[in-house]
Amino acid sequence: MKDFLQILRRFIPPYKWKLVWNIIFNFLSAIFGAFSFLLLIPSLKILFGTQELVTQKPEVGLNVSAFSEYSNYLISKVILQYSHEKALVFIGIFIIITVLLKVGFYYLANYMIVLIRNGVVRDIRSKIYRKVLKLQLGFFSDERKGDIMARMTGDVTEVENSIMNSLEMMIKNPILIIVSVAVMIYMSWSLTLFVFVMFPIAGFIIGRIGKSLKKESRKGQHKMGEILSIIEEDLSGLRIIKAFNAENRAINRFETENTNYFKIMNQLMWRRFLAHPMSEFLGTTVIIIVLWYGGQLILNQEGALGAAAFIGYLVFFYNIINPAKAFSTALYSVEKGLASMERIDKVLHTPTQINDSSDAEDIDNFQSKISYENVSFSYNETPVLKNILLDVEKGKTVALVGQSGSGKTTLVDLLPRFWDVSQGRITIDGKDIRQLKINSLRNLIGYVNQEPILFNDTFFNNIAFGMDNATKEDVINAAKIANAHDFIMGYENDYETSIGDRGDKLSGGQKQRISIARAVLKNPPIMILDEATSSLDTESERLVQDALENLMKNRTSLIIAHRLSTVKHSDMICVMHKGKIEERGTHDELMKLGGRYKKLHNMQMF
Repeated sequence: MKDFLQILRRFIPPYKWKLVWNIIFNFLSAIFGAFSFLLLIPSLKILFGTQELVTQKPEVGLNVSAFSEYSNYLISKVILQYSHEKALVFIGIFIIITVLLKVGFYYLANYMIVLIRNGVVRDIRSKIYRKVLKLQLGFFSDERKGDIMARMTGDVTEVENSIMNSLEMMIKNPILIIVSVAVMIYMSWSLTLFVFVMFPIAGFIIGRIGKSLKKESRKGQHKMGEILSIIEEDLSGLRIIKAFNAENRAINRFETENTNYFKIMNQLMWRRFLAHPMSEFLGTTVIIIVLWYGGQLILNQEGALGAAAFIGYLVFFYNIINPAKAFSTALYSVEKGLASMERIDKVLHTPTQINDSSDAEDIDNFQSKISYENVSFSYNETPVLKNILLDVEKGKTVALVGQSGSGKTTLVDLLPRFWDVSQGRITIDGKDIRQLKINSLRNLIGYVNQEPILFNDTFFNNIAFGMDNATKEDVINAAKIANAHDFIMGYENDYETSIGDRGDKLSGGQKQRISIARAVLKNPPIMILDEATSSLDTESERLVQDALENLMKNRTSLIIAHRLSTVKHSDMICVMHKGKIEERGTHDELMKLGGRYKKLHNMQMF
């Protein structure tokens, strides 16, 4: 219950007035429901002659006794003036009015709870999505994508179905119980005290089962995350699975996890479906005990209640049983939802390591140079870069070459702050990039990575991605520079053609040219090209390479390349090995040096 209240404190404040109205409407609904039964008992006594008619008009007051006496007076007046049959009609109309008010306020209460419920679920879904986009790349290296997807979809849905669906019961039922208990105390405080002794025992049993439900639910959600990860991996690697005839292996892996999930969900559902029969059994047991105890008091004439009043007392007691049973069922659901909320909170509470500093400045342009000053970087205490010293002058092209794993991609990823340096600093025009606002820093940088990342959208929207005011003419010009315009025009809907999931309708070279066109359209002063031409055929590579060379004129460019032929005209080539820059210079200088670069060059030429 404490965790449930904590969730309410976090997400309910924007809807606090809706919650206040919900409580008011629920309270009014409970009050009119109680009066329809409470005032019926003395009315029926007068109607059937077991109580004397009230001929003297009582004083009107704001309490149960005053309302009861005044209703008795009105019924007596109808009987004296007309007949018992007319009085029966009067009582029926009275009940219809009170029930109409009861259900009317009940609807208004539910109207408010719908706004709260759906609003909170929307806010949770938005919070986790925003958080995922803000988290550093290292978080996604440690977590499985399928499990993150499970938290954003399955866990949020479980919170919606469990906690938010139970919110109405968690608010309405306590109000019904409070109103009914107040009436029961008014009718017989001693018998009500006996009832209070019985309820904690039932509540303790239900609470023990609910805790085990939360544990099993946590296991189930975690297992579903693993299943989604397997599905995501297998769909991404379907070509490899088929090529290596590994379908049976993939099926066996999936079936194993699917069976484990089946077993966990069996345990979970068995406990969940125990809620209703357990609460039904405990509720009936309590009713029988109260019936026995109250009957003893009436038969021995030891209590203040008469037989008719005791029947009315039982009606109110039964009004407690149903909300209590629903309340216990809601507790089961809440426990299940809390397990999902814990998994969501693991994402929401993960600290964002790449943030704007409190005194961060905007940067609108790039004037002189980029400097890596004794930069070191470690990932999970594993050194990746060691004491990098590098100056990149404005308008110059610097190429990074070397074997895979030498740190080339990490070196350029530090510039747009995909990661933050472990030691040293990176400056632009003498300003530490950690003192610059992230958005304005990244606005200076265009990025084309080795694997083209495209979205299931049109050519136009993929090229104009991140550029809100791009015109059709701007997109076409960018596509022409990237040698993409001709093949785009070959499609029936040209720039409005959808390219499919991850651009699967395109060839590798076409994907890369769309990715290059996106960087061209951004038109930034700094370009990062991570193997930008690696996916192109020879003819397209030459055309795009020429376009890139034109694009990089008067721009500062950092190029990662394995094909040395694409960078031989760079202003400076840095040869990286095991996280360090071992050699630097122009192509001719490095060839004369006769070191690692010449060795790589001779291997490629051979």
